[in-house]
Amino acid sequence: MPCISRLVSYLLLPLCLALAGAASATNFNTSEVQPHGAWHSLALTLGDERHWRAMEAQSYSDSILSVNATPGVCELPWLELRVELEAYQDESRAVNVVPADLRVDEATIHSGRAEFVTERGDRGFYVHFYLEQQAQLLKEMRAGESLRLRLMRGEDDPWFMTFSLDGADAAIARMSQRCAAASLQAP
Repeated sequence: MPCISRLVSYLLLPLCLALAGAASATNFNTSEVQPHGAWHSLALTLGDERHWRAMEAQSYSDSILSVNATPGVCELPWLELRVELEAYQDESRAVNVVPADLRVDEATIHSGRAEFVTERGDRGFYVHFYLEQQAQLLKEMRAGESLRLRLMRGEDDPWFMTFSLDGADAAIARMSQRCAAASLQAP
């Protein structure tokens, strides 16, 4: 069974990378891709701009959950969800800000806000999370089995998703290490 899981992971990798490169509607080049169970870690570059990403794209065929870090501010990673839409978006805009709850296994419920954003020329719908205890959530993600999230699109309209955390520890660790090393090399 592990061989089949690894084969599926490698077959899905091109799709993951295509979706991963669409950070903020800009096509970044991907490199240094390494699988970690259901997660991958990789570098995103465009000119002199560089980011490191740990991402999970196995749980849903149209969605990617990622933790991202930028050299120079590696201690401030951000959590993002990207959902593939049917059509390219004609404008960049914040669509809504809604309550969000994230929980690893049976650990703490992390409540905060989620901003829904579209980017012109992109087929992605982005969710940016703003959580008071994001560092604690990332620590829990590294030790957990699954991450559940609830986004309240309306008063009685929750949207639930669950992502595997198999490999999140190794992917987030590599992302953090590579980001820190890149920060030391920066001029």
